[in-house]
Amino acid sequence: MRLIQAPLATPDAALPEITLRVDRLTLAKRLWRGAAQDGQEFGFELDAPLKHGDPFFQSAAARYVIAQQPEPVVEISLAVAPSAAAGIGWAVGNLHLELQAEPARLLAPDEPAVRQLLDRLKVPFTATTAIFRPGRFARGPQPTHELGPSHKH
Repeated sequence: MRLIQAPLATPDAALPEITLRVDRLTLAKRLWRGAAQDGQEFGFELDAPLKHGDPFFQSAAARYVIAQQPEPVVEISLAVAPSAAAGIGWAVGNLHLELQAEPARLLAPDEPAVRQLLDRLKVPFTATTAIFRPGRFARGPQPTHELGPSHKH
C-alpha cells in the first residue's frame, strides 16, 4: 500500500490514467483507504481533502487520478426568474440540505424531503445522476458529467 499525503504537484498528462473511484462522503475525508482500477492500494493521510480529477500518484507507466462517483440528484432548471431561483435555493437550504448551483441548473440530493418540497412549491425537476459537488456556485460553464435523466417529474 502506498501512502498519499497531497495531490501530485506535476503530473505527466502523457501517461495513461488509472482511476480510483470514491464516493463524495469518503472524498471529503482526510484519512481513508482505497484501491485503484488496477488493484493498487492507497492510504490517504491528507492536509486537505482531494477533489474529483486530482492526480495523486504516478509511476513510470501510469498516472493515478481521483474519480468521484456520480450519485442520485434532482436537477432543477434555472430557466426561471432570478427571484424564483433564489427562493428555490433558500427553500432547499432551509431543509439543511446541500445544493450545487450551475449556470443553467441547481442540483440537490435526491431525497424524499427535496422531492416533497419541490412538489409542494410546484417546481419541476428531473431525477438524474451527476457528480455532486455541493457548495459549488455558478461561475460560468462547468462540466456536468451526467449519466442521463432517469425520471422526469
